[in-house]
Amino acid sequence: MGIPLSPRPAQIIDLEAMRQRQLARRRLIRLSPELDGLEMVYRLSSSADTLYGMPLLAWGLREDGEVVGLVPWMEALTACHCLDDAEHGSFVGYRDPETEELFEVAPEHKVMELEHAAAYFDYEDTDETTLIQQLPESQGTHALCMDKGSAPWQLKQVFGWRLYNDGKVEALLADESRVESTPILPSDPCLYPGHSRHRVVYFFQRQIANRIRHEDPATLEALALMVMADDDDGGSTE
Repeated sequence: MGIPLSPRPAQIIDLEAMRQRQLARRRLIRLSPELDGLEMVYRLSSSADTLYGMPLLAWGLREDGEVVGLVPWMEALTACHCLDDAEHGSFVGYRDPETEELFEVAPEHKVMELEHAAAYFDYEDTDETTLIQQLPESQGTHALCMDKGSAPWQLKQVFGWRLYNDGKVEALLADESRVESTPILPSDPCLYPGHSRHRVVYFFQRQIANRIRHEDPATLEALALMVMADDDDGGSTE
């Protein structure tokens, strides 16, 4: 006996549209700097019994209401809980170094701060890319910038971060030829978003950047391996 047909018309599900809507709900809509020294805790597979700490740069409110800790990691300002790589680092939790408390979600005071700020700065949606927010860089983060072809890489200090209405966050780097006064501030015209000029931008903490400047052999060897790996992945493509 056959199955009776449904009187309702068939619905076509656009999987790509659903994926884009899900991604949109996870986009960042507001940032708040971390000024109390809270850290991200992570683990490496090479030393599974050891936990490592990294200062949080900021907290971010997503469109779906979730608040996440953010750190400069590899090529982006990254949500901590997205770090799930055995070799480079897997997220364990957040830590207050003063009390040594370990916790898994954003503290309530940061959630309230971001929610109130987002409600106050309620921007209208637009199809054009617009600047939503700008944060100063507070940890001495540096960027290793690589361009197309045989151009030498550059190690540049990060001076700030820009959040755009599409949820992307860009690091602000300085065009040394346009510096008119110091110290450089996030609003100075000599600054530009890193990916607007450079093919690849890798972020490093201040102590690693200093090792690169001082030509520490082990650091330079690891850097060379990273650059070679990037070239093997198709670094010369448009």
